[in-house]
Amino acid sequence: MTATQTAFSEAPRVREYETIYILRSGVDPDEADRIAARFREIVTTLGGKVLRVDNWGRRRLAHPIGKATRGIFIYIRYLGLHNLVAEIERNLRIADDVIRHQTVLLKERVKVDEYEVDPADVEFRRVEQASPEEEHEPELAQRLGLVERPRGDYAREQSEDLDADGLGDGVDDADIGGDGEVEA
Repeated sequence: MTATQTAFSEAPRVREYETIYILRSGVDPDEADRIAARFREIVTTLGGKVLRVDNWGRRRLAHPIGKATRGIFIYIRYLGLHNLVAEIERNLRIADDVIRHQTVLLKERVKVDEYEVDPADVEFRRVEQASPEEEHEPELAQRLGLVERPRGDYAREQSEDLDADGLGDGVDDADIGGDGEVEA
């Protein structure tokens, strides 16, 4: 046998990958479940094996993506052939609720039999519905501090303690005579 014949007769290389995708912060939990189920379906259909699924929850993005400053991070580690990654990334690009994704090759050659998977590691933890405070994205002017924020109770108490001259010394300017002494 020649070198080219042995290269073609060799079994396809299984590789270990990890993919992290970010969902919109206000995504519907059913839609998040559908995306995770589709991911798992692609991996198993193309002969891969899911090793770990983690829902890292809502986090602040390092920089805004579109107008979003927060997102839900999902981490998946899996085994598969080279065509698996292309199909997964194609499906993630199609999904409207996925705002970013990245796949990294962890190991070039692996033996599938060496990996044992705990069922708890591959269970997808359901995404919780966002509260109205979490869904609200501050406007650019608010993030830059150009818009005055509502004052808290402490700031309100401090402003009430100040008197008319703004010094908070309990003495009004009207009580001070021309020579700077306090009139009784």
